[in-house]
Amino acid sequence: MKVENLNSKRAPQAVGLYPHAKRVGSLLFLSGVGPRKLASKEIPGVKLDSDGQILSYDIETQCRSVFENVRNILEDVGSSWSQLVDVTVYLTNMKDDFSTYNRLYAEYFKDCQPCRTTVEVTALPTPIAIELKCVATISDTSPIPREAK
Repeated sequence: MKVENLNSKRAPQAVGLYPHAKRVGSLLFLSGVGPRKLASKEIPGVKLDSDGQILSYDIETQCRSVFENVRNILEDVGSSWSQLVDVTVYLTNMKDDFSTYNRLYAEYFKDCQPCRTTVEVTALPTPIAIELKCVATISDTSPIPREAK
């Protein structure tokens, strides 16, 4: 079975040595996706102090940005939002952020409804409050867009 590393031209650069996605047969595994924007270290909805510590953040802004990044990766590598089958969500503050995140999740995922697990973590690799880990389907015969390789 062929295994391919795939990257999106519209998603932010990875913060480590890993692809945006890995295609294995008809499955597509996305690496953890956060809210950063392409070609920027700035995180939407986050205010940092001079030491890089979080002063404040807006979970709604971060959720919308993460969902947009996931959609961009899926589309750029030959899949789609409707082909999501499993989503693992990491929140750094379940108590304060879950209700907002859950409301937005229902808005974005109402039509495709993948399986979902949401867990709280003490920290993520960058000063973000949410990260998604996704699995989607992709046709075995789907050509990989040239720009996604």
